[in-house]
Amino acid sequence: MSRTSGRAQRHEKSINLALQGGGSHGAFTWGVLDRLFEEDKLWIEAISGTSAGAMNAVVAAQGMYDDGAQGAREALDAFWRAVSRAGQSSPIKRTPLDVMLGTWSLDRSPGYAMMDIMSRMASPYDLNPLDLNPLRDVVDDFIDFEKVRNCVDLGLFIAATNVETGRARVFRREDLTLDVVMASACLPSMFKAVEIDGVPYWDGGYMGNPVLFPFIDHSPSSDIVIVQINPLERPGTPRSARDIQNRLGEITFNASLFRDLRTIDLIHRLIEEGALTEDEYRVMNMHMIDGCNDMLALDASSKVNSEWAFLIHLRDLGREHADRWLGANFDKIEVESTLDLRALFAEIDNVAQGECVELRSRKM
Repeated sequence: MSRTSGRAQRHEKSINLALQGGGSHGAFTWGVLDRLFEEDKLWIEAISGTSAGAMNAVVAAQGMYDDGAQGAREALDAFWRAVSRAGQSSPIKRTPLDVMLGTWSLDRSPGYAMMDIMSRMASPYDLNPLDLNPLRDVVDDFIDFEKVRNCVDLGLFIAATNVETGRARVFRREDLTLDVVMASACLPSMFKAVEIDGVPYWDGGYMGNPVLFPFIDHSPSSDIVIVQINPLERPGTPRSARDIQNRLGEITFNASLFRDLRTIDLIHRLIEEGALTEDEYRVMNMHMIDGCNDMLALDASSKVNSEWAFLIHLRDLGREHADRWLGANFDKIEVESTLDLRALFAEIDNVAQGECVELRSRKM
């Protein structure tokens, strides 16, 4: 909280942004950022990001360093264009049938099927001994990390998972490097662990997707807006092997977010009950922008679809949902939460209370 805010008088409200990872689905987050940076009355104090969220965060920081909010918007556009160009030579593409049907799935792509099968049968240390990663080259060519580290108007918190301890490590803006960002996006089934100071790291989504607590200690803003791209709920029981793996991935990558939200809700309850004081703990206003049914309709294979038409589709969805959220909730920023944590955890609480009653009756 010692960092000097660059918030100008014209900015009526300030927020922190928590950006999830999700491969190409991160283009939805690009759209959200594009709309939020366009809102002159809103100031973004800090961003926490994982995987694709981490990339969006550092790109935005570089753009802000160059030319403020407009620079962030331009940098994000240029970055996702570069991602799409890098994917043009990839064998992992939609089939002509999928193009004709207008579906974004790669499930029928022979290239995707081969990658999916091989990643389940062999280690990247066997399949990819040179650790080739075209996305690393894109990030390396595009990002000037010296600018990112010197963008004092934006706090950055990037999470990666320590392979040895299983704990999340949060890197702050002044510590960010190419290796840190790639560690945050390192899926262990596809790439070798990224070593930083001799410590191996995997994707930050396993333990922080994204992390929320740095905002409490290191940001002046008391509002957190989560940009949710991994569906919290998916109706029905998955039947196919791919659908099962997809849902397992969504549950795994949402688990750390649920944990952090649960803890924040507990802190709020204890403050209300007087067990904790606001001198020691902060009440954070929680908000969420998600893709609702639009993102729910996309399958896991589309996360590696880097076609420009798909990225633009996601960007436009992100802008639309962010615009709708701003219209409904701008006046509530710095006033109250628009994400009802009590309702989110009501089912869990009811089950837990029922179990406690049952245990007490057994003891009697």
